[in-house]
Amino acid sequence: MTLKTVSIEEAKRMIADGARLVDVREADEAARERIGLAKNIPLSSLGDTLPLGGNNAIIFHCKAGNRTSANASRLASASTCEAYALEGGIEAWKAAGLPIIKDHKQPIEIMRQVQILAGSLVLLGVILGTWVHPGFYGLSAFIGAGLTFAGTTGWCGMAKMLAFLPWNRPQTPLSAKA
Repeated sequence: MTLKTVSIEEAKRMIADGARLVDVREADEAARERIGLAKNIPLSSLGDTLPLGGNNAIIFHCKAGNRTSANASRLASASTCEAYALEGGIEAWKAAGLPIIKDHKQPIEIMRQVQILAGSLVLLGVILGTWVHPGFYGLSAFIGAGLTFAGTTGWCGMAKMLAFLPWNRPQTPLSAKA
């Protein structure tokens, strides 16, 4: 089973007619930048939610459309009504000049943090290995092995570790502290 793709213009028309927009990105991605009309149901929790149904169509979107396309059969089977994929995701939505909600107070996505940290550690290992002692090349090898493990298993220890850092923890609103 696959999803038909819809253009931004088709999606706008369908939403005006009652279609629902569902963001399948992870919560940390949606917290920083999202389409206001979209409900966030991350792919990782899709199995935990009830099937998406009703009389109105569902339009799934991600960042650029790749994740939605790669999981098309899973998304189609999660819905009991007509389901579509938004061509180009939120990036195409922004390129079309349509409104999005940005919250720069939210941390950047965990996977981007992983990329920044892993890249920095690999670079540091190469620099220290070249200028200080060849044993530092081991740091780059260790990070490379970790990335390979994460890519093959889907489990990333660095992402798990970063999730516990203070800036990645959910913040309690001031009104809830009283």
